[in-house]
Amino acid sequence: MATLERKLVEMLKAPVEALGHQLWGLEYIQAGKHSILRLYIDNEKGIFIEDCAETSRQVSAVMDVEDPISTEYTLEVSSPGVDRPLFTAEQYKAYIGETVKVQLTMPVAGSRNLKGTVTGVDGQMLNLSVDGNELIVALDNIRKGNLIAKF
Repeated sequence: MATLERKLVEMLKAPVEALGHQLWGLEYIQAGKHSILRLYIDNEKGIFIEDCAETSRQVSAVMDVEDPISTEYTLEVSSPGVDRPLFTAEQYKAYIGETVKVQLTMPVAGSRNLKGTVTGVDGQMLNLSVDGNELIVALDNIRKGNLIAKF
């Protein structure tokens, strides 16, 4: 996770939790005037549109005061959904035995895109079974990780 994203998580975690939700994770996608700050919130009872709107208002107020992003951006708030993004070691641990897709910064076993079963998490290292091969991936090397939904 980039330094700005870590700072944003630290800044926004308490306001989101004060609303009764969990800050599942966030993404900051820089694209000039079309930059996006995307927050994923979760709750045992589920997330509804009203929860997203309320969280958006609260987060906007905090962002206006703290002003950690100097350029224009669009704030998006949503639930993680069925193909939920994964951000932390704890989140990967919760899905041991499930299939995930990860995009890497640096290749592992000659690939930057891996799809496999989470077989374990040891500290900041993710164990993946990919096509019968056990691979170890540093969480810092994962640019984006998502659960593959089963239907």
